[in-house]
Amino acid sequence: MVALLDSADRIREAIADVPDPEIPAVTLADLGIIRDVRVRDDGGYEVLLTPTYTGCPATLVIETSVRIALDRAGLCAVAIRSVLSPPWTTDWISDAGRDKLHAYGIAPPARGDGRGTIKDEGPATCPQCGSVRTTEISRFGSTPCKALWRCEDCAEPFDRFKCI
Repeated sequence: MVALLDSADRIREAIADVPDPEIPAVTLADLGIIRDVRVRDDGGYEVLLTPTYTGCPATLVIETSVRIALDRAGLCAVAIRSVLSPPWTTDWISDAGRDKLHAYGIAPPARGDGRGTIKDEGPATCPQCGSVRTTEISRFGSTPCKALWRCEDCAEPFDRFKCI
């Protein structure tokens, strides 16, 4: 079994570029969905995944995409396990992931105390023009993890990643 001889670093490298199925501009690693790579009690490895929402409709696609990336790298014996506790938080999004979200036209959430509240009720920064004169149009956007906003200055609609 080749996978049992491989390091966690090789596994991380094999799955590092797996894109998020709903926001392909960012990777699962950028979003913090790839929680960890661990050695199991039997000496094998497992990849721990935490979806952005417990009922995330993309969870099966995420697991399948990770499995395909591992298999392509010859890491067929690596297990994949979903971990829901503690739940995913937007604080797990990397700085690179936040930059990629912004470049893609999605307002990334503030970090930690910068959120103000868990719902991040403060104004969103428009990813098109940088204005904070923005209004939430709908708490539910194109995916469950985003809300739909509009900029009052450039009049462009945009998604804002919800803080959780």
